[in-house]
Amino acid sequence: METEPVVRRASEIEYEPVGAAEGLEKGVLLDASDGAPTFAIRRFTLSTGSEVPRHTNEVEHEQYVLSGEYTVGIDDKEYVVSEGDSLLIPAGTVHWYRNEGEEEGAFLCAVPNGDDEIELVE
Repeated sequence: METEPVVRRASEIEYEPVGAAEGLEKGVLLDASDGAPTFAIRRFTLSTGSEVPRHTNEVEHEQYVLSGEYTVGIDDKEYVVSEGDSLLIPAGTVHWYRNEGEEEGAFLCAVPNGDDEIELVE
C-alpha cells in the first residue's frame, strides 16, 4: 500500500496533559493513524516551574528544542538545552526534565510507531 501525503495544520493538533508530569502537555503531530509508516512526531510543552520525574521509555527518543531553556537529566548527567539543540535518548535510558526558566519550553520528539512502555524510576 502506498503512503499518501498528509498536511496537518497547527490548529488541528489537540494537546493533552501528560499524567505523570504536571505542567507537561503533548500534541501528536503525525503518527500511524495519519499513515506515517515508521515514526510518530509529537510536540511537547513544558511550563515554567514544572518537572518531569525520572523515567525510562521502551523506545528511543530523538528530540529537537523549539523554544525556552530547560534542564534535561540523562543517566547521571544534566544538560541545559535551548532552541536549536538536539537530543538522542536511547531506549531504556533514565531521563527527566525541569524547567526553571522564565518561559515555557517546547520540543519535538520523534519515536518509532507502536507501544512505548514508560516506567517511573525512584
